[in-house]
Amino acid sequence: MDSKLLELLVCPVTKGALLWRPEQQELWSTSARLAYPVRDGIAVLLENEARTLDDQELEAARAPEMNTSKA
Repeated sequence: MDSKLLELLVCPVTKGALLWRPEQQELWSTSARLAYPVRDGIAVLLENEARTLDDQELEAARAPEMNTSKA
């Protein structure tokens, strides 16, 4: 995922920042508790395509080492 593109993308629900999760090919919105899929390099920022993040995933997203993976 291009870091310049990540700076421009926001959660369509909350308008908050998104975290890139390359292992899952997802963009996470911790404020909305949603994970948006990235398919063939294209972010699918549709609420009905997103999955809900569980408590364990949210906790991992709040860890300091996770927050550095935005770019």
